[in-house]
Amino acid sequence: MKARLPQNYNKGVGNVNAMIKQAQKMQEEMGRIQEELAETDYTVKVGGGAVELVMTGKKQVKSLTIQPEAVDPEDVEMLQDLLISAVNEAVRQVEEDSEKRLGALTSGMDLSSMGGLGALGGLL
Repeated sequence: MKARLPQNYNKGVGNVNAMIKQAQKMQEEMGRIQEELAETDYTVKVGGGAVELVMTGKKQVKSLTIQPEAVDPEDVEMLQDLLISAVNEAVRQVEEDSEKRLGALTSGMDLSSMGGLGALGGLL
């Protein structure tokens, strides 16, 4: 006795294949965007330019410039505050740019029907 398959049996397979291809394309695009972000430098100046910090998209400090007038042995706390402020602002800029660029990739997509990208991760 032969089992009969439902009339629309192969239709679902096509949808899954299309979702997998879409997820693969998105994954490639995300990789490209992440590479661009990693190569981007973010420059922050605080204290009226007394401290300048350059951070990469990988959140690595690339350079730090402190103007001589910002170095006051009587007020070390001010310099510490400027450094903290510069690092925090640079990290904020990196994260904001990352969210903006990666968010643009997924905007308008209904990822719930795909069970999220994590569900397809093992297939890619």
